[in-house]
Amino acid sequence: MAAGPEVPESGDEGASWPAVPPEALPGAWQPLLGRPALAELLGHPLVGAALTRMRRLPPRVAVHSLRTFLLADARARVDGTAYDRVGLLAAAAFHDAGLVGRSPLGRGGFPGHSAELLDRFLAGHQVGAARRGALTRSVREHMRPFPARDAGPEARLLHFGAWLDVTGRGERHVPGDRRRLSELAPTPLFAVSFSARVAACGLRRVLPASPAAHR
Repeated sequence: MAAGPEVPESGDEGASWPAVPPEALPGAWQPLLGRPALAELLGHPLVGAALTRMRRLPPRVAVHSLRTFLLADARARVDGTAYDRVGLLAAAAFHDAGLVGRSPLGRGGFPGHSAELLDRFLAGHQVGAARRGALTRSVREHMRPFPARDAGPEARLLHFGAWLDVTGRGERHVPGDRRRLSELAPTPLFAVSFSARVAACGLRRVLPASPAAHR
């Protein structure tokens, strides 16, 4: 969930991009990259590639994506939920990628387009179909008002982190975390700009397509 200025897409899916070292990533990210939940993943090749790819996003969108992952991880730790941590970080990195660029959004809106970009990225890194399916579903459905009943842990956690960061919903589950992360990496008026983007797109271009559309 986010909004930001549009930039052209290069068509590169990220598989051939060498991962940059963490210290070379944007300065605005560094306070969040230093949080234990992120810092302990930085040596993983898929994480490095996802973060490198995420540099294409507008700065506020990228920071929101990192906060989304950290809030999702905090909820998982509180509840004792096991989940695909590396995969969810990649999903968080891509969950708003469909807002960037000028490609047609289609019926699935920007979440559907973001899921397609993530799927191509994961396939380029030889991630298996079942794992890709769980992660792309989490991105495709993150704009639903509530997760589907049969949603897996990745979909539920990404949904929680994205909504908490933008709206504050669910803060009672991880009290104080949203405020602390926003102080470390602030994005003033982020919720306002996101709401403006939703209004501009219209619900048919933002909400996920019906299940029948994916058959």
